[in-house]
Amino acid sequence: MNVSHATVHPVEEFPTTDAGGGGGGGGGDDDGGNPPRLRMKDVQGMPGTRGGLALRVCQFLFSVAAVCVMATTSDFPSVTAFSYLVAAASLQSCWSLSLAIVDIYALLVRRSLQNYRIVSLFTIGDGITSTLTFAAACASAGITVLIDNDLGVCGQNHCIEFETATGMAFISWFTALPSFLLNFWSLASQ
Repeated sequence: MNVSHATVHPVEEFPTTDAGGGGGGGGGDDDGGNPPRLRMKDVQGMPGTRGGLALRVCQFLFSVAAVCVMATTSDFPSVTAFSYLVAAASLQSCWSLSLAIVDIYALLVRRSLQNYRIVSLFTIGDGITSTLTFAAACASAGITVLIDNDLGVCGQNHCIEFETATGMAFISWFTALPSFLLNFWSLASQ
C-alpha cells in the first residue's frame, strides 16, 4: 500500500497526482510510477494538532497545580498516598510539558506526528502517566475522606489543601484520558 509518511511530507503540501505531465521519459503510460498518496486526517486532540496542544497544556497546568497545592502543606510527606500524588503529578507534568513542546514544534514546522513509532511512544507514555495519576488521585481521595469524614480531625490537618490537590489531580487525569484514547485509536487504526 503506497501511503505517504507524514513525518516526511509537510502538512500543507500535498503531492501531485499528475499522471502524464512534465514530459520526458515515459510518456502517458507511467500512471503507476506516481500513485496518489494518502494522508490520515488529523483529529483534534491527536499529537501535532492544536487540540492536542490544548490537552497537553491543561494536563501540565492541573498537575503542576496539584503539586504546588500539596507542597504548601507541611505534613503531606507523613502520608504515603499524598507523597505518591506528588510523585505521580510531577511525572505527569514533566511528560505533558515535554509533549507540549513537541506539539508546538510540530505546529510551527507544519509536520504531522502520525508516525507509528511516535504514536506508540505517546500511547505507552500516556497510558502509564494517566494510570499513575488516577491511582494517586484515588488513594489521596480515600485518605482525605478518612481524615475528614471518618476521623473528623480536619481542624488539625490541611483538609482543604488535600482536597484541592486531589481535585486537581483528577482534572489532570480527565485531560490525560482523551490524549491516551485518541493515541490508542490512532495506533489501532494504522
